[in-house]
Amino acid sequence: MPTKNGNGSGGLAPMHGGQLALLTAGVALATFMEVLDISIVNVSVRTIAGNLGVSSNEGTMAISAYSMASAVMQPLTGWVARRFGEVRTFTISVMLFVVFSALCGLAQSMPMLILFRLLQGAVSGPMVPLSQTLLLNNYPPKRRPIALALWAMTVVVAPVFGPILGGWITDNYHWSWIFFINIPVGLFAVIITVTLLRGRESKVAKVPIDAVGLFLLAVGVGCLQFMLDNGNDDDWFTSHVITVLAIVSLVCLTFLVAWELMHKNPVVELRLLGKRNFLVGVLCLSLGMFAFFGGTVVMPMWVQEVMGYTATWAGFVVAPIGILAIFFSPLVGAFQHKFDLRLLNTVGFAIFAGASFWMSTLNTTAPYHDLALPRLMMGAGVALFFVPVNQIILSGIPDEQVASASGLSNFFRTLAGSIATAVSTTMYSHRTTYHHAVLAEHVVSGDRATQAYLDRFQAFGVQGPTANAALNRIVDLQAATLAVNDVFWLFGLMFGMAMIAIWFAKPPFASGGTPGH
Repeated sequence: MPTKNGNGSGGLAPMHGGQLALLTAGVALATFMEVLDISIVNVSVRTIAGNLGVSSNEGTMAISAYSMASAVMQPLTGWVARRFGEVRTFTISVMLFVVFSALCGLAQSMPMLILFRLLQGAVSGPMVPLSQTLLLNNYPPKRRPIALALWAMTVVVAPVFGPILGGWITDNYHWSWIFFINIPVGLFAVIITVTLLRGRESKVAKVPIDAVGLFLLAVGVGCLQFMLDNGNDDDWFTSHVITVLAIVSLVCLTFLVAWELMHKNPVVELRLLGKRNFLVGVLCLSLGMFAFFGGTVVMPMWVQEVMGYTATWAGFVVAPIGILAIFFSPLVGAFQHKFDLRLLNTVGFAIFAGASFWMSTLNTTAPYHDLALPRLMMGAGVALFFVPVNQIILSGIPDEQVASASGLSNFFRTLAGSIATAVSTTMYSHRTTYHHAVLAEHVVSGDRATQAYLDRFQAFGVQGPTANAALNRIVDLQAATLAVNDVFWLFGLMFGMAMIAIWFAKPPFASGGTPGH
């Protein structure tokens, strides 16, 4: 029987040795599986839609349903964990995730797939926040930063490898296997969690249901997420549906904030935002994830559209970021207590900014290594950004509120990624149109550069409308390249803003008994 000393889960002694390694592996794999599922479907949408006899636009509903349900459930994590226990909630979430993953793979129609993806997203909501909580509760206090580092590594690296894995499975096997691969991973996580954490359940309280808060959260966040997922396809506020969703979301979320701040037992603990380090940390996390995730979305689009890369090779362009992230994250976790966490974050944001400004100079003749090197460099930034900022977010948070804090911070992380996807794709599209119009003004009969291109085409026997079409294609490629340069320039500025904002956090940065520095 484990002895009690007030440090571990439920007052039990922290784990050590093989037990701790197994717990880390099980929880980390569950986290990796959940985050991976957000991005792994993206590259397979066209294949899935074709197999199920619907359009690609209808196929994207499988993505929207998952992200919408997950976004609603994440901030509920603290309330659900208090009501049913952290270990029990995590275990049941993983088990149901496995069940709904299997049902997604067996779906015979798009409505069936959308329904099962919605349920899969709903049960996935508590998985990532509680994986962080369970690791922190069962690691020795001095090693909790390492737990945060390992957790952060899985959360950041999974979305990078998702498109590669999804593309490879879809190209070589049936699309259903992108869901079936969750089954052995999830079962392993359940077995490990049940075996090791039996008797380590957190305190359970009969917390009353805040029905009004739950309704406002579900409707407000659901409408917001659906709007973000579909706004670009529907040309945003020219669509009545998008406009209505925006209004409903704004009204519900405004009332939610007021209601939760007044309620004795809120479903979402918004009072945590009154804690200085939590607020500053979440702000910097959101800024960083916005610019990081936005670049991860736009870069594959550009290399496929302009450089002629396949979906798999587009994945290999963004994948190098995982190399240094995997290597540096445990090191940062082990040694971050020797440094001011704000300084580490500043260095991380500076690396991100430098890589973004580097990518803002790319051109249509850039070789693969010019595309991959800045992404490789960003891997070091991932470790220096994501690991310390999570320590800052949880600094001063009591153990019993860690699940709520983790759920709320992960909600903002997910929301930042969704907004980044919407904003970056819209900006890329609009700036491409703008640059095309500007460049086209200079493509006129008699212009020296225009005539030089036409003469070159004529030398290859290309004349008339065909030559004009080829010239227009060149303008398209240059316009898209200038647009992607603009997007990365903006992200570089955002990382610069985060470098300043992080210094509003205030030491010490200890969390739930974790030693400060």
